[in-house]
Amino acid sequence: MAVAEPESITRRRTPRADAIRNRDAIVEAAAEVLAEQGAAVDVREIARRSGVGMGTLYRHFPKKEDLVHTVLRRDFSKWAESARQAAIDAEDPWAALTDFYQQALTGYARHRAIMENFALTWSVPDLEGIHQLRLVIEQLCARADAKGLLRPGVTTDDLLLLLVSLGHAVQITAECRPQMWNRLLRISLDGLRADHREPLPADTAPDSHRPNPEQKPR
Repeated sequence: MAVAEPESITRRRTPRADAIRNRDAIVEAAAEVLAEQGAAVDVREIARRSGVGMGTLYRHFPKKEDLVHTVLRRDFSKWAESARQAAIDAEDPWAALTDFYQQALTGYARHRAIMENFALTWSVPDLEGIHQLRLVIEQLCARADAKGLLRPGVTTDDLLLLLVSLGHAVQITAECRPQMWNRLLRISLDGLRADHREPLPADTAPDSHRPNPEQKPR
């Protein structure tokens, strides 16, 4: 027969309503500040905007990195989902591909912390972020390829790395020429069209990064 836990223990294990409100306020304020100022923001500004003291902030997030990661994981997922929805809403495969890049880069340009961290996900993937984008891009690539709209040889990795590269263009032109990335996007998309038949250069990734056909998956 199970023994009921004392009420005092149950209360300790259940977060109080004010603690939940404080944490939500911290995350919302951090999201706002990180979008505006990037990951180098002073946590005192986050505490000020959230209306809590520094002690409360540190109880919920002992390290600044914990808070930044929480916000980026949430906002990156929302950003990826928004781009995915834009692609779904476009019935034409080429319009879907175009709308995906347009939506992704527009959202990217509005969030400085995502802008600073996105390129890192190429070499150190975040399973809750870059994986979402990869799945979307795989679908877009397959749709465009099935209709004969995509240049022969273009892969999911090509399209994902193109997004990273264009994201870098957004970052370096954000202050001086904030809309220049739109021009680069159009130029890049034109290069993906099927009427460009020239063979693409071979992928020169080190052999250690290539899958071994004789190795069985674990």
